[in-house]
Amino acid sequence: MEKLAIVGTVHVAPERRPEVVRLLMAHRSRCLKDETGTLQFEVLSPRGDETRLLIYELYRDEAAFEVHRDGASIAQWRRGSAEMGVRIEIVRCTPIEASS
Repeated sequence: MEKLAIVGTVHVAPERRPEVVRLLMAHRSRCLKDETGTLQFEVLSPRGDETRLLIYELYRDEAAFEVHRDGASIAQWRRGSAEMGVRIEIVRCTPIEASS
């Protein structure tokens, strides 16, 4: 099984940023607690840019990401952020494992 990493850019209006961060951190906590295939979920703040947040998510495999994508936590995130004008771009990545 090949791990899957998601690198995302969350575009947000500066005045909505604190609220979006709160929602993302709650989503992160739920995912790490409830989704066994979610291995890592980080929310990052680009220095000097109040209009973006970055996310890094690591999944056991593609199937684990599908569980995440169709799960209750992301549905809750979508409902909570629906009226905030948030736009997300993601890139699916294959982690490169260190060679022995």
